[in-house]
Amino acid sequence: MSRSQALSSAPEEAGFTLHTERLGPLPLINHFIERIGLHETLSRFVPSDRRCAVTHASALGVLLRSIIVEREPIYRQQETVHGFADGMFGISAQEMQHLSDDRLGRALDRLFDADRTALLTELVLAVGQRFAVRFEEFHNDSTSISFCGSYRAAHGRRIRGRTAPAITYGHSKAHRPDLKQLLFILTMSADGSIPVAFRCTDGNTSDSVTHIETWNTLRAVTGRNDFLYCADSKLCSLENMDHIDRAGGRFVTVMPRSRREDAQFRQWIQTHTPDWTLVWDRPNPRYRDGPRDCWYVHRAPLPSMEAWSIVWVWSTLLTLRQHARRLRNIAAAVEEFQQLRQRLASAKTRLRGAPEIDLQIKLILDKHHVGRYLEVRRVVREEHVFKQARRGRPGPDTAYRKITKRRFDVEWNTNEDAIAYDRRSDGMYPLMTNDRKLTAAQVLEAHKGQPMIEKRFEQIKTVHEIAPVFLKDEGRIEALFTLYAIALLVQALVERELRQAMARQGIHELPIYPEQRQCAHPTTEQVMRLFSLAERHRLLQHGHTVKLFELKLTELQRQVLALLSVPASAF
Repeated sequence: MSRSQALSSAPEEAGFTLHTERLGPLPLINHFIERIGLHETLSRFVPSDRRCAVTHASALGVLLRSIIVEREPIYRQQETVHGFADGMFGISAQEMQHLSDDRLGRALDRLFDADRTALLTELVLAVGQRFAVRFEEFHNDSTSISFCGSYRAAHGRRIRGRTAPAITYGHSKAHRPDLKQLLFILTMSADGSIPVAFRCTDGNTSDSVTHIETWNTLRAVTGRNDFLYCADSKLCSLENMDHIDRAGGRFVTVMPRSRREDAQFRQWIQTHTPDWTLVWDRPNPRYRDGPRDCWYVHRAPLPSMEAWSIVWVWSTLLTLRQHARRLRNIAAAVEEFQQLRQRLASAKTRLRGAPEIDLQIKLILDKHHVGRYLEVRRVVREEHVFKQARRGRPGPDTAYRKITKRRFDVEWNTNEDAIAYDRRSDGMYPLMTNDRKLTAAQVLEAHKGQPMIEKRFEQIKTVHEIAPVFLKDEGRIEALFTLYAIALLVQALVERELRQAMARQGIHELPIYPEQRQCAHPTTEQVMRLFSLAERHRLLQHGHTVKLFELKLTELQRQVLALLSVPASAF
């Protein structure tokens, strides 16, 4: 942080002061922000009047840089900005004095009121032109952002003429059904995993109803409709696929298990062997002596009911994982049934009714997804006890009466036929596409780019810490999420530029990890860590600069800046 240090008692008497200013990675980030023309675009879509000491565009730029460099709550932004050198956050020292959480909140209000779709479209078009990003293939997915709090007013109300998203309960992809949420929908280009479209919607929205609007947005951004659109199984509905197909678009999606074609293939494969074609034969990604990672494809001879192509994919490692997971689930369910049996045998058990026991059985089967593999029965066992009919010492003529006690118990056995049936198709899943020109291998390659969007979600939740969200107004929250999408855009551009430059110059690795360990695929997080301690010093005498001590860059820092085409003078 910015600090003034007295050199010694004698220089202090002479009025000398050493002033340290933190730079961090902001000069590098500012270079990319300027290349995409972010400030000018924000100034057009979020205009300010003359009364604003800090314009809305500048305030939003402060928040954006804070998200990228070191995420802090809005009420701590002034403290954060003062810790860096003047101008690093895009505002002057005089503007810093007027920066407050209320000023930033009003800027978020104006961003919510603006045409954010057009704003993002213009930014993406600028990125495509200035960074030569190809818009030929897109990948779409969504994630849930959890909120701590009731948010009773955030029920989809109207705010200044616009409908704000409803913060409510829904299918939590973070496995937190106890928390309300919003849905964060992101689409990125396959060229460098660059985010090109973002939308925030109600927390209980199903993914299946979001694809048509997303595809229409991509068509407006690219000005074409022949790009390849890839998404998960939520895209595989007749309404979504028919809309894209009739508009001249192309798609690749995963066919869900509920489709009839899936069941027919898994039944057919019990007595037949598909004509598999090897696409990849790679070493095991985790273990040197592990089995190889082989991927095969097979185009189904019959199309789907919509007359579109079906490509079946088979992964050898996925086969091993699915079989091992099935055995683990069965073992875990059997262990819980043994515990249930012990509870039923106890004299103090509270499970005495048949409906209660049946419910426990169903919960265990559903929890471990083993309803096909374990056949569980609730049975009644009788225990007979003989007791004297009368008091006294027992003798040869003593009469006894039989007391029968009935207790519930559970029995189970493994369905080996069902296990063998499912094992025949382990590691296999179907892909569907309406592009008949794509080969089976090309369909697989397009689908394998889908996990990259999960990396972006991981970065936004871990590196940028989108949650917890320290805001109450859902309009401001949606505007803040727009800044997070722009932050992902800047971060992705840094990664793409660095990796492409390494490929052009034949550099396979950089010692960018801690302890100078080599890294083949550097991320923006590692680049920012490399420059996190960058500082410059000023020697002041009576408030005037006597000498400026510029930052001395290391060889690795200079190499990274050269690869990113960032001049060293930026620091």
